[in-house]
Amino acid sequence: VQLQASGGGLVQPGGFLRLSCAASGLAFDAYTIGWFRQAPGKERVGVACISSGDGDTKYSDSVKGRFTISRNNAQNTVYLEMDSLKPEDTAQYYCAAVFDYSGRAYCPPSGMGYWGKGTQVTVSS
Repeated sequence: VQLQASGGGLVQPGGFLRLSCAASGLAFDAYTIGWFRQAPGKERVGVACISSGDGDTKYSDSVKGRFTISRNNAQNTVYLEMDSLKPEDTAQYYCAAVFDYSGRAYCPPSGMGYWGKGTQVTVSS
């Protein structure tokens, strides 16, 4: 199983970025996928989660209304659209997967089975 996150970069406050998480080696549509982030000196925290099946979603309070998670099962890819970015969104962003065909958007960091390498997002003027 491989997860590859991409799309990070440097953006000004108020800007937009779209991250992609490309998966291989798994029955993608049976997996719940989450995006997590880790800032220097801080623990890794969940940002957004999308379930298998119908794609139920859940967001952390800090990004609700600004970030949108979506998935394209035909392309084995999950996206994270990040709008109205703030300096406090600066972090390394990771995607992770867990086998769960229940349809729940549940992404506990300790329960995710597979992790990709991160992509850096820096929000600064």
